[in-house]
Amino acid sequence: MAPRQHQVSLREAFFYWLKLGFISFGGPAGQLGMMHQELVEKRRWISEQRFLHALNYTMLLPGPEAQQLATYIGWLLHGTRGAFIAGILFILPSFFMLSALGWLYLAHGDMAVVQGVLYGIKPAVTAIVLFAAWRLAKKTLHTPALQALALLALISIAGLNLAFPLIIFAAALAGLVLMKWFPMQLKVPVVQATPCSDSTPAAAIINDQSAVSAAQRFSWRKLLIAVSIGIIIWLAAIGLLAACYGWHSTQTQLAWFFSKAALLTFGGAYAVLPYVYQAAVEQYQWLTTLQMIDGLALGESTPGPLIMVVAFVGFVAGWSQQLFGTDNLWQAGIMAAAIVTFFTFLPSFLFIIAGAPLVEASRKHATFTGPLTAVTAAVVGVIVNLALFFGYYVLWPTGFSGQFDFIALLLTVIAASALFKFGQSILRVLAGCAIAGMLLSVL
Repeated sequence: MAPRQHQVSLREAFFYWLKLGFISFGGPAGQLGMMHQELVEKRRWISEQRFLHALNYTMLLPGPEAQQLATYIGWLLHGTRGAFIAGILFILPSFFMLSALGWLYLAHGDMAVVQGVLYGIKPAVTAIVLFAAWRLAKKTLHTPALQALALLALISIAGLNLAFPLIIFAAALAGLVLMKWFPMQLKVPVVQATPCSDSTPAAAIINDQSAVSAAQRFSWRKLLIAVSIGIIIWLAAIGLLAACYGWHSTQTQLAWFFSKAALLTFGGAYAVLPYVYQAAVEQYQWLTTLQMIDGLALGESTPGPLIMVVAFVGFVAGWSQQLFGTDNLWQAGIMAAAIVTFFTFLPSFLFIIAGAPLVEASRKHATFTGPLTAVTAAVVGVIVNLALFFGYYVLWPTGFSGQFDFIALLLTVIAASALFKFGQSILRVLAGCAIAGMLLSVL
C-alpha cells in the first residue's frame, strides 16, 4: 500500500475540531454520532471500517472514548500535532463553560430559577443515558452472545458490585473464546452505503487501503519514547504540586486520584462516573451527592465530553476546601478544575500517540478486533447501570425511605418519549426540561 497523501489541510481540521468542541452536545453517544455523520458520511475524511476500528480501540481504553476517538482521527490526519489539536480543542470550550457554571452554581445556586433549571434537567439526563445505551445496543448487540455479555456486565456491576476493570477483562477473554470457537457470534451486519447521484459514493481520504505515513508506523523504539515522555510529564506535574503544597494537600490528592481514575476506569464517561462518585463524595468528601448529580446534569447540558463533569467536581472541591482563603474562592475553583482536567486527559493523549501506530498495524488481525467487539457489548450493560444509579437519586432524592418524586418521573417519561418515539435532539430535550423546571419553580 502506498502511503496516503494529506488531502485535509491542518487549518481546515483545526476549525472543524474547534467547531466540534462548541457543538458536541449529547454525551458520548451524541458526539460519536456527530463525528460519524460529519467525518464518515459527509466530509469523507475517513471510511466506515477505519472509523469503527478506531472506535473499538478507544472503547477498550480507560477514559473518554469520544475525545480519544477525535484525538485518534486527528493523529491519522496530521500526526502528533493533529492529535493534540483535535484532543485539546474537543475539551477546551467545555472546560471554560463548566468552570463558569460551577461559579454560578456555588455563588448563586440558591436562586429559585437556578434550582428549577437543575430540577428539570436531571430527569432529562436519566432519559438521555438510557437513550445512549439503547443506541449503542442497536449498533453492537446483534448476536445472542453479545446480548448475553451486556446482560452479564449489568448484573456484575449492579448486582454483584464487581470492579469495572474486572468486567472488561472478562469480556475481552470472552471475545477471544468466541473468536476461536464461535466467530459468527462476533459478526456485525455490514451497513451498505447509500449511493450518491453518480451511483458511486466518494472514496474516503483515509480508506480501507490507506497506509499511515512513515512517521506514524509502529516501532518499539517510538513506543518506548512516547511512554517515557508521558511518564516524565506526569511525574514532573504531580511532583511540582507535592513540592508546592504537600502530598496530603487537596491539590495533590486531586491530581493523584484523577490519575488513578484515568487509568483504572474503562468504558468512557458513563462508566467512570460511579467510580468518581464513590471517591469524591464518600471517601474524600469534596462534594455532596446532590452536587455530584447537579454536576452531571450540567455536564450533559454543555458541549464536550461528558467526563468534563470532573472539571465541575474539581471546581467545587477547590471552592469548598478554600484553597486560597475565603476571599479567593473563584481562583481556587479554577485551579482545582485545571488540575483535574490535566491529569484526567494526560493518559488519553498518551494512549493514542503511543498506541495508535500499534493499533493501525493490527487492523487485519481478528485476534485483536474480537475482544474489542466483546468489550463494546459489555459497556452497554455498564451504561444501563449508570442510568439506574442516576434515576434512583432523581426519583428518590432522599432514598427509598423518603418521598417518591412523581413530577420527576413525569419529566423523565416525557424526555424519554421525545428521544425514543419522536426523535428529538438531545439539546431540545434538555432545553424543554430546563424550561419546565424553571416554570415549576416559579409556580
